[in-house]
Amino acid sequence: MLKNTIRAGVAAATLFAAGAALADIKVYTAGPASLIDKLAGGFTAETGIKVDTFQATTGKVMARIDAEAANPVVDVLISASWDTATDFNKRGWLVPYTSPNAATVPDFLKTDTAVAQGVSALAIAWNPTSGTPKPKEWADLAKPEYKDLVNLPDPAQSGASFELVAALSGTQGWKLFESLSANGAIVAGANAEALNPVLQGAKAAVFGAVDYISLNGKAKGEQIEVIFPESGTVIAPRPVMIMNWSKHQDEAKKFVDYILSDAGQAIVAGENLMPARADVAAARPLIADLKILPVDAGAVYGKRAETLETFGKAFKK
Repeated sequence: MLKNTIRAGVAAATLFAAGAALADIKVYTAGPASLIDKLAGGFTAETGIKVDTFQATTGKVMARIDAEAANPVVDVLISASWDTATDFNKRGWLVPYTSPNAATVPDFLKTDTAVAQGVSALAIAWNPTSGTPKPKEWADLAKPEYKDLVNLPDPAQSGASFELVAALSGTQGWKLFESLSANGAIVAGANAEALNPVLQGAKAAVFGAVDYISLNGKAKGEQIEVIFPESGTVIAPRPVMIMNWSKHQDEAKKFVDYILSDAGQAIVAGENLMPARADVAAARPLIADLKILPVDAGAVYGKRAETLETFGKAFKK
């Protein structure tokens, strides 16, 4: 009888210890694989909490969340578009949380339920070996020197590209895009599909390239330069969100804290993204160095179908 009591006590203690142990978390991200791998590794080394990650395009991440709707498992979501944070907050899917490390994150990069991990911007990605003059403005890519040598990411596949199209068409009308089309510019799929022919020398430039992808390529020795037009561009904050169905919210909050810590933001900067925190330096232009075009997300996404239809007509051959 005593042995049975001891066994029962040991079993209960073991269960209690397992319950008290820090739980693993699942993180889904549309960001670069190298970034989430480094963040997860650093976080686990610091806290002992393991991170199970799923990294893919925005579309694949959202499809996975939809597929798991009956039994959701993701604890933390990192999106490539702030519109995701707005949409998920309206659905009531997010946990309100303000990290103590978010004090120096500008107000426009945080809400009660989301905070930027980092920020990218759109730019001209130009191959200096292309034999074309170095462009300074968006309109330069519609000049004869760039005939048939320009790619654009598809705004139907890239949220950041869509916002650039919306911002530029809103301030300049559609003449710029009509001129690009008449000059032989091609809508070439998502961001990587638009950039690769420029890296390979088949095209001269990308109109609206995601900056950190090109900057990382340049750091690896690729023939590419990143140019931010003085007339302005758009930024793409990458929001971090804790899902309200998470069973590991305390651990998820610790992960958000780590992303915004000195170590976490240094990792973000090391991937050539702009850190979310204004007091963290990076070896690249920051928000204060760029002219940012205003984007009213509610108005812009409310007219998304109309904008894409007009854009499509401009590039219809």
